[in-house]
Amino acid sequence: MIKIPQLSKSYGEFKVLNIQNFAITKGLYWIQGVNGAGKSTFLKVISGLISFDGDSLIDDISIKKSPIAYRKKITYCEAEPEFPDFLTQKDLLHFVAKARGAEQKQINYLQTVLGTKAYENQPVGSYSSGMLKKTGLLLAFLGKPSIILLDEPFTAIDYQSVDNLIGLVKEYQATYNSTFLVTSHIDTGHYHLPFDKVYKIEDKKILEVE
Repeated sequence: MIKIPQLSKSYGEFKVLNIQNFAITKGLYWIQGVNGAGKSTFLKVISGLISFDGDSLIDDISIKKSPIAYRKKITYCEAEPEFPDFLTQKDLLHFVAKARGAEQKQINYLQTVLGTKAYENQPVGSYSSGMLKKTGLLLAFLGKPSIILLDEPFTAIDYQSVDNLIGLVKEYQATYNSTFLVTSHIDTGHYHLPFDKVYKIEDKKILEVE
């Protein structure tokens, strides 16, 4: 599913990631690590948001050789989503749904599950941190993504939305066979997420936690 023969990322002279021969199959994975370890950078790199040295492949499609085909397979919700203040949620949905071939029925369903429908015509600059997070999650679930990356998905949202989000994760695994990579400081075992494996980013590497 995801294969990384070699990947490194530096900011100036400071190297953040140096990963060799990492691979995972379809499933649900938890990525741990202390603040500053590189969890968010790792997700941004493999989602195609920031440049890096090396390569990442999804179903043998290389981000370097076929960036458009690669990006069509993967979505990402960052820990603290940011959007242009003047856009509405409806504007964002129109743009992303068109790119991913998402139908209005799916949009309506996700808005209901995440509780964002009432805010769709308001500019996102007026949103609370929780509503911004829900909007980012909503966009990440649009279409039928092969891989969904969720960076600290349980922060800033209420308990009911946490339960609904967990339900979405399980639903997308069952319906679309989606793979999830989740970073979280929260003990996700509390939410009964059936992780296949747990990894930790430490000393610029990603290691399986026994």
